[in-house]
Amino acid sequence: MVAMPQPDDPAEPHVLPGEICVIANAASGTNARDTEAIDRALSIFGEAARLEHWSPDQDLERVVNQAIENGARTIVAAGGDGTAMAVAQALLGSPVALAVLPLGTFNYFARGLGLPEDPEAAARAILAGHRHDISVGMVDDQVFLNNASLGVYPAILKERETVYKRWGRRRIMAHWSVLKTFLRFQRPMKMRLTADGETREVRAPLLFVARSSYQLERFGLAGQQAISNDNFAVLIGRATSRGKLFKITWRLVTGTMQEGRDYDMLAARDLKVETSRPRTLVAFDGEKSTKKSPFHFRMAERPLTIILPEAA
Repeated sequence: MVAMPQPDDPAEPHVLPGEICVIANAASGTNARDTEAIDRALSIFGEAARLEHWSPDQDLERVVNQAIENGARTIVAAGGDGTAMAVAQALLGSPVALAVLPLGTFNYFARGLGLPEDPEAAARAILAGHRHDISVGMVDDQVFLNNASLGVYPAILKERETVYKRWGRRRIMAHWSVLKTFLRFQRPMKMRLTADGETREVRAPLLFVARSSYQLERFGLAGQQAISNDNFAVLIGRATSRGKLFKITWRLVTGTMQEGRDYDMLAARDLKVETSRPRTLVAFDGEKSTKKSPFHFRMAERPLTIILPEAA
């Protein structure tokens, strides 16, 4: 635990000291921009908040549970989508709420909630927000908030990690990782999909299972109604060659993607995916892992309580 700075704008009187725990990746301590953003948010939270650092080699669930034992009623994930997802995994089914202080590259979950990216404004929105239960997706036993995917997108994330280590975490570097991955594109995956009991065989470079309506809207993709109905929007890419993949990506960037021409979309609450390869790289909210086929995408049985800004 660390001592909190005196607030410039004190927390709401109904928020008691220690009821908010801000959890930040220890790497943020070496990042001047993130450190400044966290300090600015803490100045708004005041005595209501405590700061905890964690590193990926620690058990985050234990860190979260200790914060709850110390009186936290809201856990603020200070970071990007991956940090929010990790805290959500620890909080699933708990009455303690998840809030997000967006520090990542894209922040789709926080932006989808209507949270500002300015740290002081985000802190004020969290203090003024209300608790709300949402349904979240799972792939096997892993929670995800925005999307999970197989195929070329996880490969992009793997390449992005290499690019970031060399050139730093900038959006232009993220786009460069896309180009490098496409240049190495070989052939689409063979998959058997069973969506709500109905089975089909497909060959596709990408299977994208979405839970973020904001992310779909941002790229002009179909499926927002499926998500509103508490289903997954399952997007199946149609490209079968490198050239077609480049063409589809250009349409994605320019917002001209069309369902039925560039991709197929189906709505499902339960999706089983068998791949021809016994082990496949799967991505979830910007993180990635090699897992055994088959994959089971489903809605979590327990809700996730979040802090929803009043403007959302």
